[in-house]
Amino acid sequence: MHELLEQVIAAHGGMQRWNELTSVSARVRGGGALWGLKGQEGVLDDVVTQAELHRQVARTTPFGRPDLRSVVTSDRVVIETGTGEVVEERDRPRDSFAGHEIATPWDRLHLAYFNGYAMWNYLTEPFLLAAPGYRIEELAPHHEDGEVWRALRVVFPDEVATHSREQTYYVDAEGHVRRHDYVPEVFGPGAPVAANYSFDPRGYDGILVATRRLVYLTDAERRPDKSTVIVSIDLQDVRFQ
Repeated sequence: MHELLEQVIAAHGGMQRWNELTSVSARVRGGGALWGLKGQEGVLDDVVTQAELHRQVARTTPFGRPDLRSVVTSDRVVIETGTGEVVEERDRPRDSFAGHEIATPWDRLHLAYFNGYAMWNYLTEPFLLAAPGYRIEELAPHHEDGEVWRALRVVFPDEVATHSREQTYYVDAEGHVRRHDYVPEVFGPGAPVAANYSFDPRGYDGILVATRRLVYLTDAERRPDKSTVIVSIDLQDVRFQ
């Protein structure tokens, strides 16, 4: 494991504790300009997401209606009732974004897939990066707001649903991930890099979790446009099992 990733994982609770756990749940308060742009405003305002820690499965309740939930894996998305009756489903959901642009409206399965894979990535960060198949290298230090952050370039394995194969994590002196850059490929060809900032880390059941995120789009120099929050995420009632 890369030395910097070891430091980050230790700061977030360590692999031993992580491997003792199997799932995490959190109340998620979502916001930002993206949901209205995609015609899905309000669906993620106040939900509970449950994620398995050691395989890519995320469930979000309620989803669009009080009696529905979404279930997302790396290659399938389902909207179902509380008893498991399938209402809508889509295999190979990534393919359904072909031809999309950033302003292309989404249906509920597009939304469920995007939200499910993204929240699974965030709720398992940084521990997922220690799994087999991830390629990691350290880049030059990054300077921002008077601070110097170390940078990790990560190439994700093909079998993991995520924003883009190549992503960058910026880490402060305490081992906390402060910024996470990626291309939201589901926005379509030429999508700008997104800068996902993490705030307010808190400990839950021995694991450190960033409880607030703000996501901005960036320019060609990767400078974020902070006039518009694309996505905001606030976590409450985080519980690991």
